[in-house]
Amino acid sequence: MKASIAPRTLHLVLALGGMMAPFAISAAQADTVVKLGFASPLSGPQAHYGKDNENATRLAIDDLNAKPITIGGQKVKFELVSEDDQADPRVGTQVAQRLVDAGVKAVIGHFNSGVSIPASRIYSDAGIPQLSVSTNPAYTAAGYKTTFRLVGSDSQVGGSLGRYAVMQLKAQRIAVIDDRSAYGQGIADEFIKSLQGLGKKPIKREYTNDKATDFTAILTALKAQNPDVVFYGGADAQAAPMARQMKRLGINAKLMGGDMLSTPTFIKLAGSDSAGHFSAVPGGELGARPAGKDFETRYKARFKQDVVLLGPQFYDGVMIVADAMKRANSTEPAKFLPLIAKTGYKGVTADFSFDANGNLKNAPVTISAVEGNDWKVKSVVQ
Repeated sequence: MKASIAPRTLHLVLALGGMMAPFAISAAQADTVVKLGFASPLSGPQAHYGKDNENATRLAIDDLNAKPITIGGQKVKFELVSEDDQADPRVGTQVAQRLVDAGVKAVIGHFNSGVSIPASRIYSDAGIPQLSVSTNPAYTAAGYKTTFRLVGSDSQVGGSLGRYAVMQLKAQRIAVIDDRSAYGQGIADEFIKSLQGLGKKPIKREYTNDKATDFTAILTALKAQNPDVVFYGGADAQAAPMARQMKRLGINAKLMGGDMLSTPTFIKLAGSDSAGHFSAVPGGELGARPAGKDFETRYKARFKQDVVLLGPQFYDGVMIVADAMKRANSTEPAKFLPLIAKTGYKGVTADFSFDANGNLKNAPVTISAVEGNDWKVKSVVQ
C-alpha cells in the first residue's frame, strides 16, 4: 500500500524545494577557487626583493581575476597564498610544505637559490610545478619535471660578466669575493670559469658571509694586489658598503656583481660611491618590450614605487601557469604541468620556452652600470 502525503506536508516539501532551487543554481554558478603559492623573503635584509616579487605576483592575480577566465566550464578565481621564507633554506622547506598542505596548484618562487634547491624536492614529491628566478645551475640539475627557471642561470650571467670584464673593460687583474651562499658562490664560480675560458684567472679569491658589512680586512689585502675589477657574488646590502669602503681605501677598481646588486637599493646605500660599478641581470631590458613598458607603468601606478628587480618575472610565472591551465582545460597539476614544459608564452620579460630540464631557452642577460642616480644599460647579450 502506498503511503499518502498529507496536503500540509506536501506544501512544506514544495516550499522547501522552491527555496533550495536558487541555492542549487548559485552553487552551480560559483567560481572555482584556484590557489597559487608564492614564496620569497618578506622580512630581513632581502625583504625589498621579496616585496617586489609579491607585488608583481598580486598584480598578475588581479589581472587574471579581472577578466575572468573559464576552465572546465567554470569561471576561475585565483587566490594567492603568500609565504615569507626569510631567505633561509630551513625556513624555506617548512614554507614549501605549508604551501603543499594548503592545496596550491603551483608555486611562483622561491627567490634565493639556496632556498629553491631544497624546496624543489618537496614540490616534486607533491607533483606541483615550481617556477623560480633562482639562478644556481643546481636548481634544475636534479631533473625534476616540476622545476622551471624563469631567467637565465648563473652560468649565463657570470659568464657574460666575465667576458665583459675582459673584452670590454680590458681588465687584467681581477679579484673575486663571494658570500658563500648558493647564489653568491654559484655566480662567482661561473664568473671564474668564464675568465679561465679566456685564458685568465683571478689574482685572489676571498670569502665573506651574507650578513657582513665590514670588508676592510679583505679589501686592504686586495689593495696590495692592485685589482682593476673586483667581482662580488652577493646582495646589494653588502655590495653597497663594499663600494664605499673601496673608495675610502683608494681602490679604483670597478665593482661587478650579478642581479642582486642591480637595484635602486645599491645606489641608495652606496650614494655617490655607486658610480661606475657594474651588474648583470638575467633577463632582457624590460622597457624594450611593449608589454614590459606597460607593466612598468601599471606597477608604478599601483604600488607607488619602481620595479626593484625580478618582480616582472614573477608576474610572467603566474601568467604561464594560467595559460597552461587554459590549454589543458584543467586546474589539476597532473594535467596542466606537461603543458608548462611545452609553453610558448610571450611575456612581459621574455618569450618563454623551456628545455628538457626546465631551463629558459634563449635567455638574455642585461649588463648595466651606475650613471648619475640610475642603472644604465650597457649591453644585452643572448
